[in-house]
Amino acid sequence: MSAPQEKRQLNLLEQGELEVDSDSTLNEDDRPKSPVAKTHAQISQLMELGASRLSILRPQFLSLKKPGKLRRTAYLDGIRGFAALLVYLLHHSLWAHAMSGGTTKLENTFGWDGQYYLGAFPYIRTFFTGGHYAVATFFVLSGYVLSTKPLTQIQAGEYTALGDGMASGLFRRWFRLFIPIWVVTFCYACMPHVVGIAPEFKIQSNLRDEIWHWYCELKNFTFVWNMGGEPFLEYQKHVWSIPVEMRGSITIYTALLAFSRCTRNARLWCEVGLMWYFIWIVDGTHYAMFVAGMFLADLDLLAMDNNLPEFFHKLTPHKTTLAYCGFFLSLTLGGVPSNSADIKHLKETPVWRYFAWMSPQAVFDFRWFFLFWAAVLIVVSVPRIHWLKAFFETRFIQYLGRISYMFYLIHGPILWTIGDRLYAATGWVNFTHAITCPGWAEAFPLPKWGPFGLEVSYIVPQLILFPLTLWAGEILTSALDDPCVKFGQWLYSKTQPPRGSSSRDEQRKA
Repeated sequence: MSAPQEKRQLNLLEQGELEVDSDSTLNEDDRPKSPVAKTHAQISQLMELGASRLSILRPQFLSLKKPGKLRRTAYLDGIRGFAALLVYLLHHSLWAHAMSGGTTKLENTFGWDGQYYLGAFPYIRTFFTGGHYAVATFFVLSGYVLSTKPLTQIQAGEYTALGDGMASGLFRRWFRLFIPIWVVTFCYACMPHVVGIAPEFKIQSNLRDEIWHWYCELKNFTFVWNMGGEPFLEYQKHVWSIPVEMRGSITIYTALLAFSRCTRNARLWCEVGLMWYFIWIVDGTHYAMFVAGMFLADLDLLAMDNNLPEFFHKLTPHKTTLAYCGFFLSLTLGGVPSNSADIKHLKETPVWRYFAWMSPQAVFDFRWFFLFWAAVLIVVSVPRIHWLKAFFETRFIQYLGRISYMFYLIHGPILWTIGDRLYAATGWVNFTHAITCPGWAEAFPLPKWGPFGLEVSYIVPQLILFPLTLWAGEILTSALDDPCVKFGQWLYSKTQPPRGSSSRDEQRKA
């Protein structure tokens, strides 16, 4: 064998591409196999395929791998994941304590009506009823994430790439947000007719009527410009924010296109002006949150390019002090009373009565005005406080961020079915249990020791419910959310002209 041939043979051996027996120069795969060997090989392949498919059922939170190099904005994923956890805590706490006055005791301020509960204490209350604070943060984060790449292209003057990217993003956005809701709510709607578990919604007389009612609900819910009627979806009341997400996304893409040819200062002033319009002129605080996220992304990208306006350069020496002030102010404003949308309620609330005058006349629900500032300040302060940013970049919080949407989507159905029965079993009984699950009421009563909202009989069910919801969120992320993202990308690619077709005639024919 010549030297080149010998060298090529060794390379193949090192790469595992060719295995040579000592008595033969044939590849092992080239030899004729017996029927038994073929059968064993086929079984092995099927087992490997089955193992790969079943791997999505393995709870990842039990063995989280150390993440690789984090992206610059990885902390945003952590904030989103932690916010989803706060929504979970709010809904479970209020659901279990509904008959004990949980809404009145926990969603009001410390000292309301002469009552003092640990769960209503400033800052601590965030971990009990911080769900509204979390939703506002979702909106700011969405504005930031959606606009980061387009703003990079705007600042670089890459307008062709800008148009291509925004067209793709807007096309795929609806599929990303709504297909998972269609799938999860369909399964939830069919559940009482298939497995006999009484859910939270009013059941129709038969499966056919249930599916038709579900369809009517969903088609209206997914029409995001429907401004009348009930804003909540009967089969999943917690996803009221998703149409807001879609409208906010359209707001962001429209604003980016409108401001794309503006100068730096003009663009920043237009973003500020749009926020002012949404808060002080019309009742659009939710959309001001999206625009605020876009504004923060613009500033961060300009800072990376050392192109901030002079005003912001003057603040640089004090950025850490300002970040800490913003962080604590965010936690303070995030604790705004959320038991009522009536401004009169705020005016009667201890301490907060002195801030009621700040709510603009245009804002119908005063809570979102204060939550706007709370959400903006938390997104501003986290990357500028080292230990806080490090917390949101930890393994578990990053894991929560990865499954956050499906965790947010599935926690309600689990709460209304399994959670409702577990809470009833440990002693949190309400008047519906006599009809929905009579055998569960007080089946395993536990003492209600501990502060309100942290009782033993409330914590013990969480040992089952929280891991179960995490696991369900993982499975749905792999089996539903990721495929929805890929489906949107695939569908958009099918609408594009063939590669290499440059002329307008060729594109029109395609």
